[in-house]
Amino acid sequence: MQIVGRGFCYQDLKVGMRFRTHRRTIREADLAAFISLTGLTEELFAVEEAGKKQLVPGALVYSFAEGLLLPTMQDTGLAFLNAALDVKAPTVVGDTIHVECEVTELRLASKGDRGLARFANRVMNQNGEVVLEYNPLRLLKRK
Repeated sequence: MQIVGRGFCYQDLKVGMRFRTHRRTIREADLAAFISLTGLTEELFAVEEAGKKQLVPGALVYSFAEGLLLPTMQDTGLAFLNAALDVKAPTVVGDTIHVECEVTELRLASKGDRGLARFANRVMNQNGEVVLEYNPLRLLKRK
């Protein structure tokens, strides 16, 4: 029986292929849980000031982006190997983000049952602004 909801296998991808994720609004509860879990208690994130929107850590934005991307590698992703990450703009509580992805590199791995895929990921807010960019290299199953 076929399993639904499976992510991309190596052969499903082509260089230049583009896709985007669903959206996710960052709530105050998300920020509170994240800084408690990670210990990122920097006052910039942990102290609310009257009249100011509360900033969220880039690490939270990146983590949420990876969560939004999970359906693209469900049951097919084997490893996250590396990435360069660049925070482009602030993200605040109440922002809604999604991820726009482009396949930039594909090559077979040394083992024949897997392949390497590099992506250019741009995390966008509700205003169409890029808030974070990163380029993960992932090890994926082949069919």
